[in-house]
Amino acid sequence: MMLDYHSLLLALGVSAACLMVTLFGTWVSRRTDSFLLTLVVALCITVTGIFTYSSYTVEAGLVRASIVYVFLMAGFSTIYAASVQFRTGTKPWRLAIVLSIANLIVGLPLMASGLDGLGFIVMNTAAALLLIGTAWQYWLARGEAPGPLGGMAALYTISGISFALCAAVLISNRQWVLGHAPDNWAETLNIGVCIAGMTGIGSLSLALHQWRMAAFHRREAMTDALTGLLNRRALFEQHGHRILGSSTAVAIFDIDRFKSINDQHGHAAGDLVLKIFAEELVKGTKSPHTVARLGGEEFVVILDNVLPARAERIANAIARRFAAREIEVGKGRMRCTVSAGIAVGAAGGQPFETVLNLADNALYDAKRAGRDRVEVAGYLRPVNLSDSRTSA
Repeated sequence: MMLDYHSLLLALGVSAACLMVTLFGTWVSRRTDSFLLTLVVALCITVTGIFTYSSYTVEAGLVRASIVYVFLMAGFSTIYAASVQFRTGTKPWRLAIVLSIANLIVGLPLMASGLDGLGFIVMNTAAALLLIGTAWQYWLARGEAPGPLGGMAALYTISGISFALCAAVLISNRQWVLGHAPDNWAETLNIGVCIAGMTGIGSLSLALHQWRMAAFHRREAMTDALTGLLNRRALFEQHGHRILGSSTAVAIFDIDRFKSINDQHGHAAGDLVLKIFAEELVKGTKSPHTVARLGGEEFVVILDNVLPARAERIANAIARRFAAREIEVGKGRMRCTVSAGIAVGAAGGQPFETVLNLADNALYDAKRAGRDRVEVAGYLRPVNLSDSRTSA
């Protein structure tokens, strides 16, 4: 039976090594997924522990048992840290080191002093907690890719439960001192579950990578590369079908004399101006309003739940802040202005494209009127009655 157990351990080690190589290749293809590299490191440590454990089943000894404990605890701690990194984006190494040291302080003295059965109980319990914690981290992040992340959470949970069973059997048998590797039905089940789990987690990790790559390409196709705003395609995909009521306004902004900026200061300066104005738009229009770059020096903002006067105030505030900014160009500084046109949907509803065209016409009215101004299509500002009586 020990030979079969030894063979299963070798199979687990090979399975983990194959997963490690697969994840490394996946990380190389898209290095922004840095949690994959953390997983590769975790698996490298874990594989070392598994093969050491395999040799321990053939030739037992406290030194080998202690080495097994060190590598497996460090490996499982790093696996957990990788899941936290995936969910939060934080660097994993401090967490991995802290967890590893904490587990070593608890269990390593037991292994070294001959209480190897109690040491294996601590190791299996810690592994169960770390794997179930890993499952929880992926479950919390499942909104990004429900299928792969939900599956990974399930497999990590099942693997964690199998380690908990190993600890429970040792406790129920009161095996505080072993002198050899644990040998019971829970250990065999644990290795089988881990082999299947490695295969499943590997497949789901690849699926998750493809999911993220597809999402990345979708975002790239819908995002203006220079400013990070939505591009024209994204704007029409999200709003082209909308019918806008009287509480939704569309504002189009155009940077004044932008061609002369490029001609006099170069395209790098022009790009800087575009990025700075995009920043002002984002600051001046909080979510759920939509901000996009139509192309060139034109930008559009969709303002929901606003009246015409409010939309005009927002546009004027953005224009004033942008005009007040000094932009460093080479050794000098310059100021720029924008013109804007605003149109509001109708009480009975108007197609988005119609309102956009009305805003575009208002923008050209602002340009013809001398630039650096905001015009509202079809909106009559309130008349001050005292002024009208005085003029009469």
